[in-house]
Amino acid sequence: MRVTVRYFAAIREAIGARGETRELPEGTSAGQLVDLLVADYPAIDPLRRSSALMINHAYAPPEQTLREGDEVALIPPVSGGGGGGDGAFRVTEESIELAQVEALVADRAAGAVVSFAGTVRDHARGRQVLRLEYEAYPEAAEKVLAQIGQEIAQRWDVTQVAIVHRVGVLQVGEASVAIAVSSAHRAEAFEACRYAIDRIKEIVPIWKKEFYAGGERWIGSEADYQAAFGASGRADRGQGESGPARESGAAGRG
Repeated sequence: MRVTVRYFAAIREAIGARGETRELPEGTSAGQLVDLLVADYPAIDPLRRSSALMINHAYAPPEQTLREGDEVALIPPVSGGGGGGDGAFRVTEESIELAQVEALVADRAAGAVVSFAGTVRDHARGRQVLRLEYEAYPEAAEKVLAQIGQEIAQRWDVTQVAIVHRVGVLQVGEASVAIAVSSAHRAEAFEACRYAIDRIKEIVPIWKKEFYAGGERWIGSEADYQAAFGASGRADRGQGESGPARESGAAGRG
């Protein structure tokens, strides 16, 4: 059977390709495919423990059996901070305007709109940051953003949720992510907005590279990358999104 394999961020750079097609015996599991890839590309072995698998844009366990035509992606640890998702949950190369994201959650039943913009700051761990570059698995990222919206709807009585994440090269001061939540009362919207940015950092397949005057590094899970490369390796964490939450709403929001 034939499957497509896609590579991102540090794994893509270690292999030197964005993807390939593999012929595999029937019954091969995702984990067995990874074994074959590590044998062919030993440079990715340090990242194996900290990486996840996606099959057809959804996270999958290594024991899952592959089928003809599957698309398998090796997912490095995602950044702490497109492909047809709906407009409220999308990945874009365009500049993000927070007001436009807030407009996506406007609703006559809402008494509050809370929004968050994560922006590129100019320093990390005492070093000057020149710019960031975000890379995504866009088809999967938009599905996972929508999943986060569904999780929020299950936990809080909110009206609407929108999340937009940018990819490509970003300069200092530019917005990398925007979240907006509307609800009848402000407490739920604040909690949901915080939950959304935390979940983005945990599960959305988007990666970030920091550029300094003296080098560059992919940013993911610090613990995982330190284990893979050591304290002086190329994966120090530092640049994070920062930005104020903002509330707006009709009179009587509460």
